[in-house]
Amino acid sequence: MLLKPSTLHSSITRALAIGTCMTIGFAASAQEAEPTEGKGLVEKITVTSQKRVESLNEVPVAVSVLREDQINSAFASNIEGLQALVPSVSFRKGNTTRNSAITIRGIGTISFSVAAEPSVSTVVDGVVLGRSGQAFVDLYDLERIEVLRGPQGTLFGKNASAGVVNITTKRPSDEFEGTAEVSLFQDNEYRLKTSVSGALNDNVSGSLTVLKSQFDGYIKNVYNNEMTNGYDKEGMRAMLDIEAGNDTDVLFIFENMQSNDNCCADLELSPSGRHPDSAALPDSTGTGDLDLDQRLIDHDFETRTIDETTGFSVQVDTMFGDHQFTSITAYRDWDNTEYREGDFTSTAGTRPFPVFDEPFQLHDVGAQNWKQTSQEFRIASPLGNALDYQLGAFWWTQKSERNFTRDASCQDNAGQFSSAISSYLTDTFGIEDPTDDQINQYIADESLSCNSNDIVSATAYMETQFDNWALFADGKYHVNDDLRLLFGIRYTDDEVSYSHIRSSNDQYSRTGVGVRSAETDFSGSTSETNVSGKLGLQYDLTDNSMTYFTYSQGYKGPAFNVFYNMSETDTLPIGEETSDAYELGYKYAGRDFIFNAAIFRTDIDGFQANNSELLDGVTITRLTNAGSVTTQGVEFDFMWQATDNLSITGGLSKVDAEVDEFLCPVTDTECTGSSGADLPFSPDLKYSVTGEYIWELENMNIILNGSYVYTDEIFAGAPGSSAEEDIAALLPDYALLNASLAFSFQDDDYRISLIGKNLTDESYVTTYSGDNFRYQIPRDADRYFGVQLRAKF
Repeated sequence: MLLKPSTLHSSITRALAIGTCMTIGFAASAQEAEPTEGKGLVEKITVTSQKRVESLNEVPVAVSVLREDQINSAFASNIEGLQALVPSVSFRKGNTTRNSAITIRGIGTISFSVAAEPSVSTVVDGVVLGRSGQAFVDLYDLERIEVLRGPQGTLFGKNASAGVVNITTKRPSDEFEGTAEVSLFQDNEYRLKTSVSGALNDNVSGSLTVLKSQFDGYIKNVYNNEMTNGYDKEGMRAMLDIEAGNDTDVLFIFENMQSNDNCCADLELSPSGRHPDSAALPDSTGTGDLDLDQRLIDHDFETRTIDETTGFSVQVDTMFGDHQFTSITAYRDWDNTEYREGDFTSTAGTRPFPVFDEPFQLHDVGAQNWKQTSQEFRIASPLGNALDYQLGAFWWTQKSERNFTRDASCQDNAGQFSSAISSYLTDTFGIEDPTDDQINQYIADESLSCNSNDIVSATAYMETQFDNWALFADGKYHVNDDLRLLFGIRYTDDEVSYSHIRSSNDQYSRTGVGVRSAETDFSGSTSETNVSGKLGLQYDLTDNSMTYFTYSQGYKGPAFNVFYNMSETDTLPIGEETSDAYELGYKYAGRDFIFNAAIFRTDIDGFQANNSELLDGVTITRLTNAGSVTTQGVEFDFMWQATDNLSITGGLSKVDAEVDEFLCPVTDTECTGSSGADLPFSPDLKYSVTGEYIWELENMNIILNGSYVYTDEIFAGAPGSSAEEDIAALLPDYALLNASLAFSFQDDDYRISLIGKNLTDESYVTTYSGDNFRYQIPRDADRYFGVQLRAKF
């Protein structure tokens, strides 16, 4: 029997992956050294997923952990590269960091509104980020990343209705140490990092990390023969850890990260028909056969993101009797400016013919600033009593300002030009209800037109403010030595307010493609309170295994659909999103094997989601309370210290996330509301396995690391549609095989790593951007190689 090309390619990929794992295994069998004391044990993993330092396998929560060594071995510069190692997590890549999003178990908020918040909370060193995009620029000096799956509202509260990505950076060391690291990759990509850490006196330790990275890009723009989709980043993080006496510790953290990225341009993987003579045409018939080898664009306006984030926090830990008191005070400032090519051609807007028979120009520039301040107080009881508990209070406020300008070709497919001139004659000359002859005569006298090469624009000024405060309690009652009762409750008060002012920059207020000429002066506010809780049982089956069952409620606050083309129908508030989650879990921790598994189901009402619409010739998305959705499935992950020198980790997620009932916006007459359809960015199956083998030689160690990640096909359209209705939004499955070979000297003081990414050169796409032809292809969709040099001192 002959195999189809896709089946053959998939078989070859899996065979290579299995071969790599077998190679590591045979090497382990052939060269296994005599066991020595203390070797062959799985490293104990501690987490702060319950806001206490606890062992991973004692926490009654489904949580995946990426340790420092796993993060370093992935050689990934941002969370997009790391999410592949966590099967329950997916990443939606946008043109800019502010439009990118994380989903967990198929649940996440993908929205362009400035008055909406994510469903997945991103927490860095105990500080909740208002938008996850602040953490997408770069990752460095990490101790671990914890991914908490399912609603985590009791302890984390804000925006944790789908889960939490909890990032912990490395603390200053007590003894002086330093690291210098240089990473070089093909296509002129480099990353430089240096850090120093140590004691400044008997009571104070500090650390400083500085990084610089640059990449020309992997997409060629045939318009100017330059590379794009690269980056230019630099940043620093400084910490000061003070032992203030009387069991008091004070931690100061300051960080600043800047980036200027010519990223991320949409690629034309299916024919758009907008520039049929372009050298960047895809090799596709337009019938669902995406050109996954496409690495060319033909754009006369560069898509670019300029980003700067600054953060400062103070954490105080002290003892009140036998109780621990924690205070975290934080301030963050984030500036993000996007430049976006919206017509995706280099020839649009150049000729005097009316759209849409003629290609139109559409260029966007949008700047936004966020300022957030937060304060959290917690008091935790000592462990070991019948009742373990935490009590806390949380306050958070965020203000944002955004101005967004769109320059686009004039649009006159429905009489918009005459209507604009009529209004101009009335407003300027006082001519009431001008006749057609008067309008046409004025147009002729002033030599006016409304063609593709007549560029008009409008600017929208938007402001939002989020205010949130909460009280919470979380606890565990030990019924006996093996059985514990779990409980938690949180009271939340949310308030959201906004203003939106849009004005035309065109003298005659002509309408453009995607440019509404109607001026706005909207404002509004809404508030909501919520009480959410958690109940559960935890039971120790043996000394090294336990099971748990939890029922927890999730809550995400209200929102508004505040975006550039906002209209009167968008001024109504978007209601709260609530969820009920059920989870049955099992955890085992042996001498050389750790295994965690969970079966879950989450029912969500008032799901906040985007619905795509065609407005003024451009596809837009409207945030709505889309109805009810359900996600359910099974997950597991493991760590196995197979021999003293061989370790294997892996995980699998089997998720069914679908729409139960979709409520179409009243403004969208084309919406069908496909109940039963898959939620976007929710692969039914995703799994990964990583192996590492260490050859211990006399003068050095050789470390072989390999990883294999499989991601099932993904529906990337709006929740109101399905793959059958929107075949362009169905992204094919793919598998990645990465490997590295490292040479370590002098107890790992010096290490040289040879790096291979996507060894099978399997191209894939991660995001469908709309219009039946626009997609995002990541850097890792190509095979490339690199080397990293690291020295400790």
